[in-house]
Amino acid sequence: GYIELDLNSGKILESFRPEERFPMMSTFKVLLCGAVLSRVDAGQEQLGRRIHYSQNDLVEYSPVTEKHLTDGMTVRELCSAAITMSDNTAANLLLTTIGGPKELTAFLHNMGDHVTRLDRWEPELNEAIPNDERDTTMPAA
Repeated sequence: GYIELDLNSGKILESFRPEERFPMMSTFKVLLCGAVLSRVDAGQEQLGRRIHYSQNDLVEYSPVTEKHLTDGMTVRELCSAAITMSDNTAANLLLTTIGGPKELTAFLHNMGDHVTRLDRWEPELNEAIPNDERDTTMPAA
């Protein structure tokens, strides 16, 4: 589904299945980095903070984080890896910094989005089961 919105007027120009829930899969990573940046703006996080992790933290599809086991990565680098390379470990490490999936959902609710929800971590959240509302959103959200 999708929704085309005129950002100046707020008018919906066109839509397809706007009120239907869809699994977010990796698109949640953009919202996650928005939550991280909000914490940076509030002085609760620093983009230059280095996060260290171990082999045990690596999950399936981690093309960037798997190369930095010895030196770790900064919050900035993790956001970049999560968004540009869809690195799953980067997403999990960032989720940890904000308090987990439920805290991302709470952040979105505080921003006015009462539809979108994240319930699980990578890679489990990529499971798309019909009629399962976990880890979903709607185009109209």
